[in-house]
Amino acid sequence: MVKFCGYLVSEEWLYQRGVELGHPHPQTFSPEIIILAATNVMGSTGVLPYTRFREVQTKKGKLSWCIAFASTDPYEGLPTSAPSEERYKRLKEVLQKDGPPRWYQQSP
Repeated sequence: MVKFCGYLVSEEWLYQRGVELGHPHPQTFSPEIIILAATNVMGSTGVLPYTRFREVQTKKGKLSWCIAFASTDPYEGLPTSAPSEERYKRLKEVLQKDGPPRWYQQSP
C-alpha cells in the first residue's frame, strides 16, 4: 500500500484557484483546470521541483487531491520521510493549513 505525505487540496479550492487565473468555473469535472491550478500553486510557492500531485484516500475513505512531499514508493522519486518545515512552510500558508503535512493512502 503506497502512502503519500502532503497536504490535501479540495477540488473546489483548485477550481477557485483556476477562476483566479482567469478560467471560468467548470460545470462538470475538469481535470485540465485541476492540474493547471495545482501546478500554479506548487510553482508559486516554490515546491514544484520536489512534490507530486496525487489522488489519495483519507482514513474515512474520502478521495481527495494531495500535494505530496514524500512517498513510501521509491519509484515516485520523492523522499521516504516527511519534509522539513522550510520545505512546506509557504505552501502551508497559501493553503491555510495547520500543522505539518500528513500521510495518506494512495487512492484505489
